[in-house]
Amino acid sequence: MINTPIANKNLSGLKPEDFQKTVNGKATDLFFIKNNHGIEIAVTNYGAAILAIMAPDKNGKYGNIILGHDSIDKVINSPEPFLSTSIGRYDNRIAKGKFTLCGIEYTLATNNGPNSLHGGPKGFHAVVWDAKQIGEHSLELRYTAQDGEEGFPGKLDVLMTYSINDANEFLITYKAITSKTTIVNLTNHGFFNLAGIANPTPTVLNNILTINADLYTPIDDVCIPFGEIAKVEGTPLDFRTPHTVGERINDNHQQIANGAGYDHCFVLNKKEVGQLSFAAKCIEPLSGRFMEVYTTEPGVQLYTGNWLNGFSGAHGATFPARSAICFEAQHFPDTPNNPHFPSAVLHPGEEYKQVTIYKFGVEK
Repeated sequence: MINTPIANKNLSGLKPEDFQKTVNGKATDLFFIKNNHGIEIAVTNYGAAILAIMAPDKNGKYGNIILGHDSIDKVINSPEPFLSTSIGRYDNRIAKGKFTLCGIEYTLATNNGPNSLHGGPKGFHAVVWDAKQIGEHSLELRYTAQDGEEGFPGKLDVLMTYSINDANEFLITYKAITSKTTIVNLTNHGFFNLAGIANPTPTVLNNILTINADLYTPIDDVCIPFGEIAKVEGTPLDFRTPHTVGERINDNHQQIANGAGYDHCFVLNKKEVGQLSFAAKCIEPLSGRFMEVYTTEPGVQLYTGNWLNGFSGAHGATFPARSAICFEAQHFPDTPNNPHFPSAVLHPGEEYKQVTIYKFGVEK
């Protein structure tokens, strides 16, 4: 585990001066939120990237449990551009970078093989958000995407809030309005490692995982859904009861091959649309740390860092393949081209809303 020095009275060892820069005429900076139990979260307003989540293990030792960088230049030039950033205007993939809305075909940048991924190369992960500190527990972030930005219709005004409460819940709330009919699918792409980042950061294969989903969306060899909603039963994607991540991640199964491991959207069990409900739980048995995920979204993408390649992050940590686990609360991939999926369309006069919670704790 990386032992970070305490600098500027923060646990992460991150320095504000390393994040202060002007990018496209807007100032970037370093922000902290914390609760009264000692959990501290560091954020930069470039991409609304989460840089550190300092949390204790079963012995009370603090470690950073999210993959991030230690300067703004490293965030901007990261080999993984979506590393623990906000994602928009459309999370996940859109097939061939095309969709039709209100009879008009829109064309997006294709930045993931033949497909558009995470809003395009200059999506919400690669812009400077306007940040406002709301006390020590909360950070407000705003961004306005212009009509036609990255190919999407409508001017979209987004308000996102990061907050941490004394129940050790990291809440991310989203609101958005549009000037014309558009599609919206926002998420946070936190790359978590509950053991703590290190050199090298350990894999997540020992993590014990439960996902509250009977169904998932099977994908082809470029990670686009077929349009089917299938049962997890009898597949390596059945986490309705606890299994370690590594138990079946290399199984001889077509879905595992197509995702190079886990890179799949799970259809969450919901009693009603928009219900804030339990999505997943992940336990790291050596540290005792666990994380529970709750969301109003209909799905959660499980991604196991299959394409991480060992690049360097904060304080000399390195991030090899499968050294992170992601729970991206979302609407389903390629929804605009699958009208039977829950709609991601937002009309003028409507408000997009989402609440996602990552709750941290220790099992002793």
